[in-house]
Amino acid sequence: MALHATYFGANGWLLEFDGLRVLLDPWLTGSLCFPPGPWFFQGDLPRPWPVPEQLDLLLLTQGLPDHTHPATLALLPKDLPVVASTTAAAKVRELGFRAVTALRPGQQHQVGELEITATAGAPVPQVENGYLLQHPGGRLYVEPHGFLPADLQAQPLDAVITPVVDLGLPVAGAFVKGRGVLPQLLSRFSPRTVLASTAGGDVAFTGLLTKLLWQEGSPLEAQELVEGSPTRLIDPVPGERYSLTITPAPAP
Repeated sequence: MALHATYFGANGWLLEFDGLRVLLDPWLTGSLCFPPGPWFFQGDLPRPWPVPEQLDLLLLTQGLPDHTHPATLALLPKDLPVVASTTAAAKVRELGFRAVTALRPGQQHQVGELEITATAGAPVPQVENGYLLQHPGGRLYVEPHGFLPADLQAQPLDAVITPVVDLGLPVAGAFVKGRGVLPQLLSRFSPRTVLASTAGGDVAFTGLLTKLLWQEGSPLEAQELVEGSPTRLIDPVPGERYSLTITPAPAP
């Protein structure tokens, strides 16, 4: 039984629960733009990524283009099963995906041995999804903006995917709250591994909005927080495959 994760930068991951391969919030190719256009906000990857092979599921937390990236989704087979927030489900249906399951916070869905529980995520502005993923190969919680619902019960997990910094705008305040949520995640889940997400991958951002963004915290500060605990913090290198479960040693 094993759980592995490969990072693609920003919010994108390939999660492997034994042989079950889940593509999460992928941005693999092309630019990322927010309305009204590139002059306002554009992101560019340092390199394009090939679409992972033999996918079993596309999992989407939000309907915003940094989670439901149109140019990337155009590369995926339209018969690939999708589990998504309600806003993301509407987007992928418009793109021609045929096997789409929309989940609201609190709802569950089963894909093979993988149990997916949608949790309340970031209000951007409607409440989007986080996910608790439970499989014989490992147990993982992911929420890309650092919003942890109070009703998600304490339980030991193999891994948590979360931002570890706060990002915000003047007046509006923080819309990514990773720095503040990390101590809560450590206390509630005692995860073996925390994977820093959302703000990584050496993505180049340009446009007016980038001049207004502020950031508090860093992966180094997060590393200091987990020092002396059983949790390891990984600031992932894009393209590297990480093992997130501990394989028992063979009997002598």
